[in-house]
Amino acid sequence: MKLIEKLQMSKKELMEKGPIRIVAFGDSITHGSVNIGEMDFESVYHNRLRKKINALGSYYPVNVINAGIGGDTAAKALDRMESQVLRYCPDLVIVCFGLNDVSRDKDTYLDALKIIFGRCKENGADVIFMTPNMLNTYVAEDTHPDHIETAKKMALYQTNGRMDDYIYSAYRLAQNMNVTVCDCYTKWKKLSEAQDTTLLLANRINHPTREMHELFAQSLFDTIFFNKEIYSNKNPVDVIYNESEEKKAVALEILGYKKFFY
Repeated sequence: MKLIEKLQMSKKELMEKGPIRIVAFGDSITHGSVNIGEMDFESVYHNRLRKKINALGSYYPVNVINAGIGGDTAAKALDRMESQVLRYCPDLVIVCFGLNDVSRDKDTYLDALKIIFGRCKENGADVIFMTPNMLNTYVAEDTHPDHIETAKKMALYQTNGRMDDYIYSAYRLAQNMNVTVCDCYTKWKKLSEAQDTTLLLANRINHPTREMHELFAQSLFDTIFFNKEIYSNKNPVDVIYNESEEKKAVALEILGYKKFFY
């Protein structure tokens, strides 16, 4: 990836080519939404990713443009792609849509993603399609009263297979276009086998807790620097240790994950 190449630049090359430029293009998750009316630009996944990259080579500035807007869909985002993404000539574009698109037409979603992937590549950027988190699977008792009906609808989409269909259709589209996929959705599905993932959503509908943004950040880091999905079918901790809770805690620290897996 161009990002890795830039981390290996000499001072002279850095002066010629400029800093590492990443654009995170998506909806409220990328925007930084946590709970209702609450934003956190420090904990959001792309800021965590920036810090992880800086830890590898602190001499090289990593500029991350937050091009996430709450409530947006892939189709609506096409109108702002030139002004908020391509104008910055990014080395890498992280694309994450799907949470709002699931309430719209699937073909419209896929057609828009196809255009986004294509335009990024035409512009010379590397592209990663990051699949989003799961939606809620039921209406939690502490769901905000104004959002009960939305919670009911999203829970239905998650449990009747609609969300799976949209995200895995987008996954296949990305693969067919040779776009790298960072499959966080499958990681959430794996978590749901042993844990109540609705409680990992700050608003109990679709916004992950601050801690869960670490899953996105670490998954992106692994995808960029190892270019493989090492956690696709396993609990991330069990990849390293399948023993005592004490050793798993050590593995969590090594991976940069919090103890939300348990």
